[in-house]
Amino acid sequence: MIPNLVLQVSIDVASLLIAFLIIIIIVSFLSASIKIVKEYQRIVVFRLGRAIGVKGPGVVLLIPIIDRPVFVDLRERYLEITKQTCITKDNAPVDIDFLIYFRVFDPLQSVINVQNFEGAATGIATTTLRAVIGDINLDDVLAKREEINKILRGKLDEVTERWGVKVTSVEIREIMPPSEVQDAMIRQMSAERNRRAMVTEASGQKESAILVAEGEKQSAILKAEGERQAAILKAQGYAQALEILFNVAKNLDSKTMALQYMEMLKEIGRGESTKFVLPMEFTKFIEDISKFIKEITGGEEEEG
Repeated sequence: MIPNLVLQVSIDVASLLIAFLIIIIIVSFLSASIKIVKEYQRIVVFRLGRAIGVKGPGVVLLIPIIDRPVFVDLRERYLEITKQTCITKDNAPVDIDFLIYFRVFDPLQSVINVQNFEGAATGIATTTLRAVIGDINLDDVLAKREEINKILRGKLDEVTERWGVKVTSVEIREIMPPSEVQDAMIRQMSAERNRRAMVTEASGQKESAILVAEGEKQSAILKAEGERQAAILKAQGYAQALEILFNVAKNLDSKTMALQYMEMLKEIGRGESTKFVLPMEFTKFIEDISKFIKEITGGEEEEG
């Protein structure tokens, strides 16, 4: 009875092991035959060592053992090129590091034509950088960074195109010239800042002088205008006064003028002078006075 029970248990355990192995085989089969490819991925399928095409995205069915998939990422990536020492055209050493941005546009070529793209791209980038910098003077290397980026991108793209990879951009991060060149650049920048400060100060003084001169000019114009208006008003006052005197003088007769002369002679007689200078016209006024006296005296006799 006991041997039969042991035999039954052994059979059950063997059955479980077989079932478990079958499940493992099925899962492995399904895992090898069904691949989930993401939107930014593609699968290059090799069947018995021969590339049969690119599949994805979505669910891709493969033949286990026979088909071998190679995943390819289509997203844009970057490759960091560490500091490289290059010699410029004028024999000045400079240290340059930069970034390469790239993306795969042909998954099949990127798998078949190059084994390690990043390593190959790094080698091409360093040699290309040295060749480009070797044809440029130090001043242009420091000043024409964007132009160097374009040259590097174009030369790298020519090489990587056969690998199914597109170099989208090259960006130089840092250019380190020799220490003596850096010191000279610092002195030059300091001198340039001083020059700009002096130019700015001189420009400010010039503008201030112009404003002051303009103010003085306006002040002189206003002063001259005021004096002119005052002179005009004074002249008008004189003209009005002369007009008044002329109007009054028109109403004066010879008798009134004779009386005025007599008053003047009276004032002269009160002075200490012994000699008097009389105008020739005074004789005419004497005649007028005598006639005036005769008229007065004659009139009085008649009344008497």
